[in-house]
Amino acid sequence: MPEPLWSYRVSWTDLIVPVGVGQGAAGLDLAENWPRRWSVSWRSGRALDSCSVWDLAQSPVTGADPIRGFSWRRGQRHRPGLEFLVSTGRHHGFESLEEARVLLALDFAGNVLDVVSQPLKIRFGTTDGRRPRDHTPDFLAVTRFGVWLIDVRPEPLIRDEDRESFAAAAEVALACGWHFVLVGRWREHVPASLDALSSQRRPLSDPLGLRPGLLDSAGRGLSFGELAAASRCEPVARALLLHLIWHRRLGVDLSAPLADSSIVVPAVGGVSP
Repeated sequence: MPEPLWSYRVSWTDLIVPVGVGQGAAGLDLAENWPRRWSVSWRSGRALDSCSVWDLAQSPVTGADPIRGFSWRRGQRHRPGLEFLVSTGRHHGFESLEEARVLLALDFAGNVLDVVSQPLKIRFGTTDGRRPRDHTPDFLAVTRFGVWLIDVRPEPLIRDEDRESFAAAAEVALACGWHFVLVGRWREHVPASLDALSSQRRPLSDPLGLRPGLLDSAGRGLSFGELAAASRCEPVARALLLHLIWHRRLGVDLSAPLADSSIVVPAVGGVSP
């Protein structure tokens, strides 16, 4: 059996299986003073700003707008859209269902202060003598525990050229004192659990007064289904339980599928919605 992964303790990176990018760094031009040769561009409103990687850490990129727009057209092979985050109170763009899942994970466990989709364009050099290449990471997430530059690509779809681009993003993040992660895989049961929990993430009233009883009953070794069935209105209790788990008032083990048999525990240090 896997070690318990209590939902109220996880960070968002506990929910994924990061993919290494070190192999792609071999093709990058990382000779002396590379941060002054590589450049970064971002958009503030209609204005396009740019600077060297050397100066990037002092630039207000976190308040920027997406550097490119999100398009919807017939026949396209990817699935763009907008995802609402409780953490920011805004909708954020994504270009695939995998990216939408990353936004949900950030909203659930990322301690997020702000997120920028398609935040910047990196122009980087390679050792093969070709002209500089461009790469646009998928997200820049500002959290209470640091800044994350994030790329998203299912592991089977990653090509050698992609690894160079992701390695370049990792080098830029390191130079700026940020974190970098390439999301290529998820823990097996996490996507379905996030989808279920996120259905009740918005503010939820409690006209029947069920919340205090659910919180008091947690910790008695009862399962999700038993807690709901013991309440005065089981359907409403189920919605409230999902809401309380999302907001870290209660916890479940995310290393197993979320089901009626999932044991619900009090969230030590949980955050009130």
